[in-house]
Amino acid sequence: MTDAAGLFDPVLARGAVRAAVSDGAWVAALLEVEGALAAAAADVGALDRADAEAVADACRRPVDPGRLGEASAASGNPVVPLVAGLREDLRAAGADTAASGVHRGATSQDVMDTAAMLVARRARDAIAADLRAAADAAAALADAHRDVPAAGRTLLQQAAPITVGLRAAGWCAGLDAAVAALGAWRPAVQLGGAVGTLAAFDGRGREVRAALARRLDLAEPVLAWHTERGRVAELAGLLGRAGAAVGTVATDLVLLAQTEVGEVREDVPGRGGSSTLPHKRNPVAAVSARAAAIAAPGLVASVLGAASLHEHERAAGPWHAEWRPLVELLRTVGSGASWLADALGHLAVDTDRVAAALDVTGGLLLAEQATTGLRARLGHAAAKDLVTAAASAAQDEHRPFADVLADALAALDDPPADPAAEVRALLDPAGAVGEAAALVDDLLRSREVSP
Repeated sequence: MTDAAGLFDPVLARGAVRAAVSDGAWVAALLEVEGALAAAAADVGALDRADAEAVADACRRPVDPGRLGEASAASGNPVVPLVAGLREDLRAAGADTAASGVHRGATSQDVMDTAAMLVARRARDAIAADLRAAADAAAALADAHRDVPAAGRTLLQQAAPITVGLRAAGWCAGLDAAVAALGAWRPAVQLGGAVGTLAAFDGRGREVRAALARRLDLAEPVLAWHTERGRVAELAGLLGRAGAAVGTVATDLVLLAQTEVGEVREDVPGRGGSSTLPHKRNPVAAVSARAAAIAAPGLVASVLGAASLHEHERAAGPWHAEWRPLVELLRTVGSGASWLADALGHLAVDTDRVAAALDVTGGLLLAEQATTGLRARLGHAAAKDLVTAAASAAQDEHRPFADVLADALAALDDPPADPAAEVRALLDPAGAVGEAAALVDDLLRSREVSP
């Protein structure tokens, strides 16, 4: 059961998560919990098995999310009218004892929180799948462009050479780490009754809780966590981390796709057009992924803010305040992950533009490499001074760094036989990328042995 897409959903709620957190998915999860609760009671002998099966059958009947939502206004949550409806259906069918077994011993928050864990787990798995697809695409780029020198940039300025492969490997590593962190999150069942004492279970509460956890494949907590929202806060933080990983890559892609740079493009025919500019080919997938990443931190803050305000045994307001931002956070991060997988899966690297960027500064980004190469001839301090002076002169005089450095070498007391040829060797970007290739190989090998 899914909801119809809204106006902005194809851009801001892309991918499988939209269905996983839909109103229909929530209602299905609530019904699943109620059915499992009755079955768990039967598992431990607290409810007749036939009555539990009748409850399970009632939970399989369709429930309209809109009508349930309207009915929830009277009680402040959708569980109350849902339970009332289930009991009414069972009584109408002559199953009075089964009707009395619906929701027995539980409170509304028990069902809502447990359903939230089911919804979040399914959404988490969808997010992880898209993050993994994005990481796989980044790994393929790292492998394909392992040895291609590129301009490394710090503080948005050219700094020193790296490789296209190492940059993509960095993207992959961040995405892989986000997947691993999300995968370690363990959702738990919620069952405590009105104030966490399990008093309405006639001494069988812990047994029912354990059986419910088994049936739903959720962790069993020692105590109810009605106001201890650590699991929800942890999930929010992990989603924030995943959003940050998405945003880092998406921002790189947007910057590298700028007209003046043009080192990458999204190779998707027909995508990226403008309403007024015929020539535009905007990196829509990267832009949309970045939009999701930008929205995620505010949603994380909303979930954490609610978590910090729960009072006593059950909260008046903070619990309710958690529902919408948590859903939006799952949907938003899922959208970003889906868009990023699309962007990286269709990414084309323009190696000619990558090479051209290395020449923009006339060799300035290889100044560190030149210093290293001249140490044997001049000593560390003298080499650094000479290269620093040449770099400064090149910028002040608007001359190519290679020409200024060659002039500086020619002016030495013991100049090289061919200063220009020596400078060309010193400023070869392929010799300035350090252990980039080995680092890419390390990343790719680590993925082969990861679980």
